[in-house]
Formats: sequence, C-alpha cells, structure tokens
Amino acid sequence: MGSILIAMPKLDDAERIASHLKESDIWEPVRICRRGNDVLLEAENGEVDVVVCTKRLSDLGYEELSDYLPSRVKMLLLTSDAGLLPFSSNITKLLMPFKPKDLVATVKMMLPGNGYTVRKRKIPRSEEEQKLIDRAKGILMNNNEMSEPEAFRYIQKSSMDYGRTLVETAQMIITLNEDF
Repeated sequence: MGSILIAMPKLDDAERIASHLKESDIWEPVRICRRGNDVLLEAENGEVDVVVCTKRLSDLGYEELSDYLPSRVKMLLLTSDAGLLPFSSNITKLLMPFKPKDLVATVKMMLPGNGYTVRKRKIPRSEEEQKLIDRAKGILMNNNEMSEPEAFRYIQKSSMDYGRTLVETAQMIITLNEDF
C-alpha cells in the first residue's frame, strides 16, 4: 500500500495540509518530510503514491525532486505562481490560496485506484466532437494559462463532477467564453 507524502520546509504548513487530508475520506497514510532526500528515500522503498510539495525544499527544488522520483509517483505542486508551467505530466499544479476540499479532490484524483475508472469508448469520437474538445482546451489554455494536459484534465474532471460527457463539458466551456 502506498502513501501520501507532504514535503514542505515549514513543519506547521505541512501539518496543516496533512490534517486536511487525514480529516477527509482518503484512506492512504499521510506522512511529512522536510527534505527532498527524505522524499527520495521513501519513494525508493515503493511506498509513495503522491508527493505534495512546494517549489523549494531545504535541499532540492521541485524540478530536481521530480527528476529523481520514480515515474509512478505523482507530484502535486502547491504554488502561488500562476504563470508556472509544470514541465512533466507527473506534476499537477494547485494554486494557493486554495480550499481544503480542492486539495482533497485533487489528491484523490491523483491516487492510483481512485475510483475513477477509465472506460474505453465503444464509439469513436467524430472529428467535429474532437474539434469541440480541442477548442475548449485552447480556451482554457489561453484564458487560464494551463498547459494542454492540464486543460484536458480540467475538462475530464469537470465532466465527471457534473455527470456529463467530455463533448458536453467542452461545449459548455465554449459557450461560457463566447463574446456576446
């Protein structure tokens, strides 16, 4: 069984994040590390699924940490830098300040076996449907400074949250962002 690792230089911040996760319905153990090397040791043992961290630890930056982590380990980067673009598909960015429910939902989404099952579409998407999804991704990328994977994940998560298809969610994003 894996765990969630909180990696932050300030212990009180790490404890606050850990308490939000422990109070939720996430069953994985939550541990705290203050140094990047400690995170890497935990990850080598195969006991870490998600690392929640800030841009800088006492000994490593998030870029270095991500480079050294095994590819199966996901990283949630907590930052107030809206312009920061994660350089890896294993990194998800959550802008500070955030609501505890957003933190919990994001970590749940990142966990393996999170309850979200990927179903294969029986009917392939039409070219028109794909264009709608691509257009919605473009809107999110331009308006919200998201990368393409972040925009697609946003559309996916929104469609799951509201019980709609990707195409319906993409159409809503397009409609809400049209100039009247």
